[in-house]
Amino acid sequence: MMATTHVFAGLAVVVPVAYAVPELATPLAIGAICGGLVPDFDLVLEHRRTLHAPVLGSVAAVGFVALALLVPTAATAALASFAVAAWLHAMSDALGGGPEMDPWNDRSDRAVYDHLRSRWIRPRRWVRYDGAPEDAALAIALAVPGLLVFDGWISAAIVGGLVLSVGYALVRRRIVEWTPEWLE
Repeated sequence: MMATTHVFAGLAVVVPVAYAVPELATPLAIGAICGGLVPDFDLVLEHRRTLHAPVLGSVAAVGFVALALLVPTAATAALASFAVAAWLHAMSDALGGGPEMDPWNDRSDRAVYDHLRSRWIRPRRWVRYDGAPEDAALAIALAVPGLLVFDGWISAAIVGGLVLSVGYALVRRRIVEWTPEWLE
């Protein structure tokens, strides 16, 4: 899935809390945005293995949510939303294709690495590849709750992310043709 889809999913998860406790809306959004993005920083390492934790990430998410419930501050809310969004990102990568440049060819049986069992989780291909039409539709749907609850720079970032999502989806399959082989 696209990075923006992961961000919108993280924001959608925290929307009910942000609506109920508006003074925590900004820290929740910052945590969700960062948590939705950070797992993909492993693109320069071993993608979908180094910073993706689909199983063990649930432990961190539950722990930080418990901490935020016990000590409800801006910092604990941000940490909890970060952990939940990062875990959700790692888990949802198994619903897509593999991490290769052209996942629509279904060459990979590796979606995301399960550190607990020391094995790769296979791709489900519900979202065939990042930037697929269904990925763009999912991004749009997941962005709506955030647009309804957040305002200011957060809603502007969501709109900007939607523009990027649709633009990327329009050219995604062409990117492989434009990418030099040494970069693949």
